Amino acid sequence: MSHRVLITPPLAVAQWQTYHGAWEERDLEIVLAPKDILLTTEDERIEYLHGAVAVVAASEPYTERVFASCPMLRIIARAGVGYDAIDVEAATRYGVWVTITPGANDRTVAEATWMLILALSRQLEAHLNSVRGGGWERLLPPEVTGKTLGIIGVGRIGKRVAQIARAFEMTVLGYDAVEDAAFAQAVGLRYVGLRELLSQSDIVTLHAPKLPETTNLLNAETLRWMKPSAYLINTARGGIVDERALLDALNAERLAGAALDVFEQEPLPADHPLRTHPKVLVTPHIAGISAESYRRMILQAMDNILAALDGKRPPGAVNEVKG
Repeated sequence: MSHRVLITPPLAVAQWQTYHGAWEERDLEIVLAPKDILLTTEDERIEYLHGAVAVVAASEPYTERVFASCPMLRIIARAGVGYDAIDVEAATRYGVWVTITPGANDRTVAEATWMLILALSRQLEAHLNSVRGGGWERLLPPEVTGKTLGIIGVGRIGKRVAQIARAFEMTVLGYDAVEDAAFAQAVGLRYVGLRELLSQSDIVTLHAPKLPETTNLLNAETLRWMKPSAYLINTARGGIVDERALLDALNAERLAGAALDVFEQEPLPADHPLRTHPKVLVTPHIAGISAESYRRMILQAMDNILAALDGKRPPGAVNEVKG
């Protein structure tokens, strides 16, 4: 019996012919989503999932109604590590595995983080706009060498960011619920409380998951703890930063700038003030995307699916399913 597997990430759909793996030897019916279902309704998502036992998913929502309407579904394999759009409790009740691809894009996000840190702090956009507009304006931006970097969320990605900071001779502060003392000693990172990190850092970068305790972690109160000369980088998840409070801080000159790759609503509305704010760099949730990382994510997601179809616990599982 052929098993239907739906592929939803637009980049994976566009590049599917370039991916090859063990699934080609299996009796699978690969179905490519005909359009970007991140923007469709719940009804359309259920329609695409009809008869599917598995889905390689992007960041589209999977709700209890989806699980109730798709009784054949056995696994949602996220191509990535964020799964806050999936009702994991409901998935578990309906016997659906939820998996992620840890490690597939750690280096990619770390690279993008440093791209944003350097572009923001060295005022790259202002210089580019000047030259492209026929001007030759030269500003006096600060260096990052020797400054203090605060990392909120010192997991796989945060650790890579910290390792790169050593090349810039930075003081590195970390804030995390779980502290890795051996890593901290190896790279010279010091764990501190959130207020101390925000008040001492010249650059703050977010690498925490979106959880109830991290939602709006950077808000009107905590943003006031930051230096007026500091920069904020978010390549983690939208919703960790209160965007209204961030705009207020920027407009009141209580923060020097921000570089954001993730947002409370994606795509970011066309008229959203963050798109055109002179102190903000905006990218379309691409920090974890490269040719290499996307291949790793798709291959790992398919490995998770094959394991689930074989009755095994998928290696990237975030829940436990009986039977």
